[in-house]
Amino acid sequence: MPSGAIADGRIDARPARVAGETLLSLENICKEFPGVKALQGVHFNLRRGEVHAVCGENGAGKSTLMKIISGVYAPTSGRLVYKGQPCSFASPLEAEAVGIAIIHQELNLIPHLSVAENIYLAREPRRGFFVDRKALRKNAKACLDRLGVAIDPDRLVRELSVAQCQMVEIAKALSLDAQVLIMDEPTSSLTEQETRLLFKVIHDLRASGVGIVYISHRLDEMAEIVDRVTVLRDGRYIATDDFAATSVDAIVARMVGRSLEEKFPERRARPTTDVILSARGLTRHRVFQDIDFDLFRGEILGFAGLMGAGRTEVARAIFGADALDSGTVSLEGRVLDIRSPRDAIKAGLAYLSEDRKAQGLAVKMPVDANMTLANMEAVSNRFGVIDFTRHAEVAKEYIDLLSIKTPSPDQPVRLLSGGNQQKIIIGKWLFRQSRVLIFDEPTRGIDVGAKFAIYQIMDELAAKGIGVILISSELPEILGMTDRVAVFHHGRIAGVLETAATSQEEIMHFASGYGRPAGHG
Repeated sequence: MPSGAIADGRIDARPARVAGETLLSLENICKEFPGVKALQGVHFNLRRGEVHAVCGENGAGKSTLMKIISGVYAPTSGRLVYKGQPCSFASPLEAEAVGIAIIHQELNLIPHLSVAENIYLAREPRRGFFVDRKALRKNAKACLDRLGVAIDPDRLVRELSVAQCQMVEIAKALSLDAQVLIMDEPTSSLTEQETRLLFKVIHDLRASGVGIVYISHRLDEMAEIVDRVTVLRDGRYIATDDFAATSVDAIVARMVGRSLEEKFPERRARPTTDVILSARGLTRHRVFQDIDFDLFRGEILGFAGLMGAGRTEVARAIFGADALDSGTVSLEGRVLDIRSPRDAIKAGLAYLSEDRKAQGLAVKMPVDANMTLANMEAVSNRFGVIDFTRHAEVAKEYIDLLSIKTPSPDQPVRLLSGGNQQKIIIGKWLFRQSRVLIFDEPTRGIDVGAKFAIYQIMDELAAKGIGVILISSELPEILGMTDRVAVFHHGRIAGVLETAATSQEEIMHFASGYGRPAGHG
C-alpha cells in the first residue's frame, strides 16, 4: 500500500520516501464563527523537508488555519489533503495519530503534573496495567536533552517559568515523532540562546524530512530557517513566495496592506525630574536582592536581562503578587503598604502580566466585562448593583479609544486576536486611572501592526504623566521605546543606562555580569 493510503478508515502514518513532495495541502478553506469569518478561500501547501512560514497580523487567520490542520477545528468548507489523500480530523488526537503535531502559542500544560507526565500525557509507557515511571522519565529526559535544556523531568510544571513551559511544549511535540510539525510562535518566550537551540532542532528535523509550519511575528529570525512564506490578511490568502526571493519589508507590506517604514513611533513623551515611583532595598530571599530604582513621571523605564534575572519577579513583588522580605515602595513620595494586588490597585499601580490569558483576562467573559473588571465600583450604584447603561458606555469609550477590533462588546475575549486582547487589558487599567503601569512582555506574540499600536499607547500614557515600566526580552524594543534601562543580572540591578547612549552590546554585557564593555563610557 502506498504511503498516505487509507487503510480501514485510517491514514497510513508511515513516512513517504520522495523528498520534497507535497506532504499537506489545504484548498479553498473557509471557517466561520458566530459573527466572524475567520478564513475565506485560503490555500496552503507544505512540502516534505521544508520550513514554511505563515505570516499575517493578529486576526489574519493564522492560528485558525493551524487549528484546522491539527484537528482542533473542522473547516466550514474546503478540503484538506494529507499525503495525497483527502482527510479530516475530528480531534487533535486523530491528527497526532497520523503524524501531525502542533505547538500552540498559548501553553497547553497541566500545572499540577510533572514535566514528564505532561510530555507523554495519555501516551505514558506502561508495564502491564501500571505506568512505567522509569521509562517515562528516561524518554522525557531524552526529549529535553534533544533541545539542550536542563529541566528536571520530575519537576511540576507549575514551578516553571513561561519560557521553560514553552520548551516543555516543544519537547512534547518532538516526542510524537511528527511528520508535520506546526510551531505557533515557538520563540516568543525563549531567550536568544534557547532560540539558537530550537533552530538547530528545526534544521535537524527538516533534514530528516519533517515538514514544519512556522508562525512567528519575529520576521528577522526567519531568514535562518524558512524556505517559503505564505501571507494571510483579514482571513484571506495573499501570496506564497520563496523566502530567499522576497524581503522582510515586502512581507510586512503584504501583511498590513501598507509599508511600515518605522518600527517604533516618534516619542512625544518627555520624562521630568519628578519621581513618581521609587523602590529601595527590595529583597525576596533567593530571588532578588537590594533592588533600588526610581521611575520619573512621563518616563518609560526598561527592565532588561536574561531569563531568570529577576525582572518579572520584582514587578510581581511591587504589585503585591509575591511577598517581599524587605524594602520599600513609594508612590509620589508616600511609602506604600502593599500586601496584595488589591492594595496595589487601590494605590494606583497596574501590572500587565506576560501571561495575559491566565493572569490578565477572563477569556470566557465578554469584552465589556473585562474592561470594567478592575473598577466595578465605578459602574455600580451605591447598593453595589451594576449600572448596565454606564457599563456599556465605558466599554464603548475604551473600545473606540484603543481601536479594539471586535464585532461587539459582547464578544468573548477568547475569540479576539492577541493584539486586541492586550488592548483590552490596557483599557481595563486606564479605566482604573492607574498612575503607574508595568508592562511585562506586552508585545509577545502579536504582529508588527499591533506592536506599533501598543507602542503608541505606551508613549501617550507617558506623555500624560503616567509612569511606565517596560519589561522586554527584545533589546530592539528596549532601545526603541525606553528613556532609561535597568539591566538585571542574577537578581540584582547590574546597571541603569541612558537608552540614547547605550547599545545592545552594552546591555548584554551588563546582563551577563561583565559590566561595561571596553570602549563604552
